Amino acid sequence: MPRSDEAEWWFNAVYAAVQEIPRGKVTSYGHIARLLGQPQRPRQVGVCLKHLPSNEPGTSHYYHSDNVPWQRVLNAKGMISHRGPGSAARQAAALRREGVRVDTDAMGEMYVDLARYGWFPDRLPSEEGLTEEDSEDEDGEGEGESESESERVGG
Repeated sequence: MPRSDEAEWWFNAVYAAVQEIPRGKVTSYGHIARLLGQPQRPRQVGVCLKHLPSNEPGTSHYYHSDNVPWQRVLNAKGMISHRGPGSAARQAAALRREGVRVDTDAMGEMYVDLARYGWFPDRLPSEEGLTEEDSEDEDGEGEGESESESERVGG
């Protein structure tokens, strides 16, 4: 079933935002949603990443698993979310290849220290050139005034 124009926009916006996360850094689903102006949609960010196409021969997706660093997005606690058998281990391995330390707790959950590796800018680097008026929301308040994710999680 084809996506609606709104859904297609959202998927593309999520993929473009995730591409801006620097190598060796991680962020949360919720932070990506906030950066896109939809703080109530962290689960939808996860859905987009779950459906990120692979870059298999014979396919021609603009965004795919080779150019969108899906592994850099974690839950708000820095935990790697399980999406299927072996998915957490694959994500941990991809992060370790980037120099990110991934720890495993006594319950076997894998997590990253957000205070050390977290990336929580007030706006996307691609938006840095915008003027103050461009970043104002409908209430006339700039987006950069909110508490950062690292402050909320104690980092």
